[in-house]
Amino acid sequence: MSAVLQVKNLSVSFHQDGQVNQAVRNVSFEVGRGETVAIVGESGSGKSVTALSTVSLLGPSAEVTGSARFDGQEMVGADNKLLRKVRGNDISFIFQEPMTSLNPLHTLEKQLRESMELHQGVTGREARMRIVDLLHKVGIRDPETRLGDYPHQLSGGQRQRVMIAMALANGPELLIADEPTTALDVTIQAQILDLLAELKEAEGLSLLFITHDLGIVRRIADRVCVMKDGEIVETGRTAEIFANPRHAYTQKLLAAESTGQPDPVPDTAPVVAETQNLKVWFPIQRGLLKRTVGHVKAVNDATFKVRAGETIGLVGESGSGKTTLALALMRLIHSEGRITFDGKDLRHFSTRNLRRLRSEMQIVFQDPFGSLSPRMSAMQIIAEGLGVHGRGDDPRPVRKMVAEVMEEVGLDPGTMDRYPHEFSGGQRQRIAIARAMILRPKLVVLDEPTSALDMTVQVQIVELLRELQRKYGLAYLFISHDLKVVRAMSHYVMVMKQGDVVEAGTADQVFQNPRTDYARTLLEAVA
Repeated sequence: MSAVLQVKNLSVSFHQDGQVNQAVRNVSFEVGRGETVAIVGESGSGKSVTALSTVSLLGPSAEVTGSARFDGQEMVGADNKLLRKVRGNDISFIFQEPMTSLNPLHTLEKQLRESMELHQGVTGREARMRIVDLLHKVGIRDPETRLGDYPHQLSGGQRQRVMIAMALANGPELLIADEPTTALDVTIQAQILDLLAELKEAEGLSLLFITHDLGIVRRIADRVCVMKDGEIVETGRTAEIFANPRHAYTQKLLAAESTGQPDPVPDTAPVVAETQNLKVWFPIQRGLLKRTVGHVKAVNDATFKVRAGETIGLVGESGSGKTTLALALMRLIHSEGRITFDGKDLRHFSTRNLRRLRSEMQIVFQDPFGSLSPRMSAMQIIAEGLGVHGRGDDPRPVRKMVAEVMEEVGLDPGTMDRYPHEFSGGQRQRIAIARAMILRPKLVVLDEPTSALDMTVQVQIVELLRELQRKYGLAYLFISHDLKVVRAMSHYVMVMKQGDVVEAGTADQVFQNPRTDYARTLLEAVA
């Protein structure tokens, strides 16, 4: 098998403020034609830097040595004319966070059309037909009606599907996918992986796949390269690596999986939050007078309750209404129906009275880097809520409180004056958890808190959340598309589809004996 990409003795160093940081050391591997090679490893191991250096996408502070040859042409040190020809046409990228790659001011059609016009010269009706076909292939429902949408009008999973469509638009020879399915629910993840496998088979597409999800590696990769601290510590055929890992680090990665169950909830545990017939409909407005012509039915008739020390797992595809339901429960968006928190009916609470309760209901988001201010230190971020809720007038005890909660979530208090970019992904998520926990809330909404993390870090975060729940009797609403993590965290599970709760029951009931076809489809997608 001839190689479409040959990387030999590749090293990458970054020069900044008189210091040199070597991110990649003497990496060598090949991607054959029609082959899928996966690079796995924890955050900071050099996976993405290796991929970006193959087409000189690193910044001016990077020094790249060694060789990266595409179709026999050297990419390291290549002139801009060759690089412009190769990038986006012969080699396409899919990145992890679509909002950093999609233009918020352009419609989906314009962004997809731009790539086709630039590289293929395809315009007009032909371009529009190809765009609709691509969006359909990557799982966008009713793509003809979404062409005029902007990125902010899509869910996280839908935005990632658009990114994948853009990468496939010009029929690349090599597709470099950097954590492309992290934000996707399990059914769409399976659909995207099947699509990539079909393209590989039909068009001889080669894939360089970067991921921390070993389940994906087992499913899609022909060969695996395991990276640690900038070096490839083990490489081989996928089946061989999984059956007989030789390096201790590979063994550690394969053993990392969230298991176990949360502690049982006493029958006497008080109800922290409850909804009855909760409904969230967003009006669809048209015309100059903005007449309402219909509604997006984001949540329909959701009824549930969560007790102290209990976790409700909320699962379903992107756009099914999971996050909307959580935001409505916290009265962060308008809804209809009854919402009770700590015995108080919130329907008639004023903004001032609601604010008094805010410290008792907190939320941890999926992307810690996006929810942490880059201009604030870890201490300022964690302590911000104390000031907002009138608990932080004296700066001396505040630092002590921050130090205590940082230790509680597994962070070194000596790092509290550092900024978010100076922490790893797992550490940033711990900062986000500390920011919520310092207020000693009764209810915490966890919106995909582990999906962007490495498998080993996921296990640590799950153990941390269970320990905090055990210690403080916290009620969790846990939103995730990772069903293994949901199983490890949840006492009760609700399955949502297009705004409806289609199945609900204990974790054992839903996972061992799902009653609906949709729930069975979700479980089969991770089998």
